Amino acid sequence: MTIHICVTCGTSFPDAPAPPGRCPICDEERQYVPASGQDWTTPDRLAAAHANAWRQAEPGLFEIETQPRFGIGQRAFLLRTPRGNFLWDCLALLDPATVALVRSLGGLAGIAISHPHYYTAMPDWAAAFDAPVYLHARDREWVMRPDDRIVFWEEDERDLAPGLTLMRLGGHFPGGAVLHWRDGAGGRGAILAGDIVQPGADRKSVSFLWSYPNRLPLSGGTVARIATRLEAKAFARLYGAFGLHIAEEAGTVVSRSAARYRALLEEDQA
Repeated sequence: MTIHICVTCGTSFPDAPAPPGRCPICDEERQYVPASGQDWTTPDRLAAAHANAWRQAEPGLFEIETQPRFGIGQRAFLLRTPRGNFLWDCLALLDPATVALVRSLGGLAGIAISHPHYYTAMPDWAAAFDAPVYLHARDREWVMRPDDRIVFWEEDERDLAPGLTLMRLGGHFPGGAVLHWRDGAGGRGAILAGDIVQPGADRKSVSFLWSYPNRLPLSGGTVARIATRLEAKAFARLYGAFGLHIAEEAGTVVSRSAARYRALLEEDQA
């Protein structure tokens, strides 16, 4: 029996003698199946060809990224707090070096994931560090490997620790969440956003989409609701899933970008 991992999105599936016939995560309009077709790997094969690289994003915050790029290519974050370390988002690869580094930093008090595209190998991370995994209940159907350590939260906000709050914003997925870190950015606050809110290449804007690879938009009303929810929190910095972040005045950038997004949806471009 073998755990099989989708090469396109990194989602892992339960032990089975053969890989699934399809990946439900990829076979849906927010993701895609490559023209070459569905392909699969295993944890051992993945670890033989890849490794996780670490970098300190700011004091108390480490980013972790699989190299060479694998699956969607997102980064995870390890956030240090007085109540323990929390992993934000997840990766398909859990290599021995990552296990050793996380344990040397004190293990994990919990794992929180923004949306189903990053569920990946969450049961393996949870088992390695005996940590609960916090997922919003509205995305329960996308869990491919059920696990007793998964905690489904249902409210619009959930505190993980003092100054560390999960916020369900929806949009990209019904349970799409971000993590507000009150003490981030030197006490000015930071948002770890996955790609529920995505920093632009100019690092002066953010975007909001239903499907990023297939370029499908959200409604103006949904974007306005997301922006209003975020305006209730103080944050100067916003970290996205793919190496980009808004370094300063991120709250203002989110509000301005939401207004611009809505205006573009309403304008006649002819």
